[in-house]
Amino acid sequence: QVQLVESGGGLVQAGGSLRLSCTTSGIIFNTHAMGWFRQVPGKEREFVAAISWSGATTTQADSVKGRFTISRDDAKNTVYLQMNSLKPEDTAVYYCAAAQVALRAEYITGASDYNYWGQGTQVTVSS
Repeated sequence: QVQLVESGGGLVQAGGSLRLSCTTSGIIFNTHAMGWFRQVPGKEREFVAAISWSGATTTQADSVKGRFTISRDDAKNTVYLQMNSLKPEDTAVYYCAAAQVALRAEYITGASDYNYWGQGTQVTVSS
């Protein structure tokens, strides 16, 4: 059974930092690209960042470039999202996702590119 479990969300003041983690099981982690998406009520799920299966390439949405960094630790079957300089507009439920594709990160920015999803973790940024 495939499981993706996010953690690290919470309440933080604007300008603060959080690190999200997503630990996987039931997949061969180092054959999967990983992504982070976010969603607020009433809106579509939005791409945040992706990292290729090898970790060689990463990409981020323009709205988070320079503030968020995605990384992976294959020994721990875990992908991370380091979020710095948080803004109130970053408030959302954050989801991690896995895609069994051997593509550069910039080619896997759509939700339909991903096979497996976590349950989400809430991030709230207060002004």
